[in-house]
Amino acid sequence: MIDFSSDTKTQPTAAMRQAMAAAEVGDEQAFEDPTVNALCARVAALLGKEAALFAPSGCMCNQIAIAALCRPGDEVICDASAHIAWFESGGPSANAGVMLNTVQGERGRFSVGQVTAAMRPKWRHCPQPSLLAVEQTSNLGGGAIWPLQQLREVADFAHQHGMRTHMDGARLFNAVVASGVSAADYAAPFDSVWVDFSKGLGAPVGAVLAGSREFIERAWVIKQRLGGGMRQAGILAAGALYALDHHVDRLAEDHANARVLAQGLSTLRGLRARPEEVETNLVFFEVDAGVLGFDAGEFCTRLAAYGFRMGAFDARRVRAVTHLDTSAQATSELLAAAARVVAGVA
Repeated sequence: MIDFSSDTKTQPTAAMRQAMAAAEVGDEQAFEDPTVNALCARVAALLGKEAALFAPSGCMCNQIAIAALCRPGDEVICDASAHIAWFESGGPSANAGVMLNTVQGERGRFSVGQVTAAMRPKWRHCPQPSLLAVEQTSNLGGGAIWPLQQLREVADFAHQHGMRTHMDGARLFNAVVASGVSAADYAAPFDSVWVDFSKGLGAPVGAVLAGSREFIERAWVIKQRLGGGMRQAGILAAGALYALDHHVDRLAEDHANARVLAQGLSTLRGLRARPEEVETNLVFFEVDAGVLGFDAGEFCTRLAAYGFRMGAFDARRVRAVTHLDTSAQATSELLAAAARVVAGVA
């Protein structure tokens, strides 16, 4: 089975496994793991921040940042499609006691005007916004990249109105490679930002959250509270360091394969893809049940019979993700299998 359902499905390469096995380790919670320390210092420098911490997942990084930057009863402004709103099990309310005030952006990206419209009166009866959060790239926005100027505008507005700012950088390096804008430039307007290593970069576990030293000190308290403290975590950090050295530039291959995939899907009967919207490694397309006689879930079931996996988001939409383990050849073979599915070939 070749898995196009998510870039979290990547397997560590043989060379990455070797680097992990050879990692020098220590007690991560006591700051005695040299490999974890090296990773945190490197990511902090890449993002232009003072300090960083290593966490098991990007989801935990989001939860740590929200709890560290907000008080219970506060409000977080984010896009309606944000990962924190959809896929973190109600964590913002359960872990930090905050509300989410969502705005309807364009493919996950919103404007200053939309944030302005979402602001509640400064009145003791209303929850007050304390954090503005963005997602780079936007997952449910189809891997859309936030333009740097737009990020600066919404972050500046938030700071002017007494809010902190947070970037969910799950696919930040995809944006960096596709746009040519540095990670530090994207991160500059934000008080906290994290990057993931277990998606397109191919590491098995881990994300790094960065910000000011004061923020990271508070973030460590929340990390400990959530059970995110680790011991000999250098084995995991070594995979992330290997990914930084070997797997960042190659993200361009994933982007190229995604464009080929979207273009090919757009030519198939009963499928509607938008190649012009593919900016990175995510491809969303629609299945027309009226034409094909089956919905998105059934499309994925039939496709799996040919050895390829995608993910149906609902009865209409399907997501395909290119990554380290999906080659140009695999993309071509996937398109051939999709053509057989829509043609009704058993």
